[in-house]
Amino acid sequence: MVAAVWDDRLHGLRYAQHCGLPYLSISSGLLDIAPEVVAGAQRAGAAPILVASHYLAGLIVLATLDSAREFDRIDTIGIGAILDETDTGGPAGIADLERWSAATSAGLMRRDGVFTWVTGLDAQADVPSVDGTVLPGQSIPILDVPSLALATGAPNVRFDFAVGEPPSRRRGEPASIEVRIDLEGVDLTGAPHSTSRYLVHSAGQRPLTALGVERLLGLRGEAVAPGIHTPEALLDPAYAVERMVEIGTTFVGERDDR
Repeated sequence: MVAAVWDDRLHGLRYAQHCGLPYLSISSGLLDIAPEVVAGAQRAGAAPILVASHYLAGLIVLATLDSAREFDRIDTIGIGAILDETDTGGPAGIADLERWSAATSAGLMRRDGVFTWVTGLDAQADVPSVDGTVLPGQSIPILDVPSLALATGAPNVRFDFAVGEPPSRRRGEPASIEVRIDLEGVDLTGAPHSTSRYLVHSAGQRPLTALGVERLLGLRGEAVAPGIHTPEALLDPAYAVERMVEIGTTFVGERDDR
């Protein structure tokens, strides 16, 4: 059972729990997951629940964790996502964006080890595209922040989001999606290390979001056990990146050993 759009009455979750079916939610958002988490905790043995309303259903978390293998310690994670303004989805997708923006204009980040809500100027950010063009964006409350912070131990994690015109459409090409992943810390030899990579897909967000749901659907691996799960708990980051490349994702980046 996949809740691809907002299910405000949780009918899909209740049906999945009643029938013992896997349930996956990609539309709840960080601000809406409390009822799903409580329902899952109350009936922990009823069905597997994948809370995956991360960006691209968790693929950015997985791509970041794959890059993180180069590090012994990560101090800072910065994610900057650009969504083409013509690729926001249909009425349900637009309604999700409106619902989230109505709930709060604050962003959630981890700063010096503390999960912190930021507003105003602190929430604003410049999000650079792969060709160097900068779009205005802001920190958003998204599950990628706690997932990455808790998976890596990084004390500083921020996810910035911008909607606009990416380089591909300025060149007259179809809408694409871009995500910049910046990591800073210490490499496996103990030396300072940083990386900066772009994840780009020329077909926009849809193929990547679709790829993100495959694990709980039983398309790979053993059946998922009942309980509450997040994408990084179920999918191997290296395998996820391999699959992303297979469906047309490109990674553009550099290392900066200092």
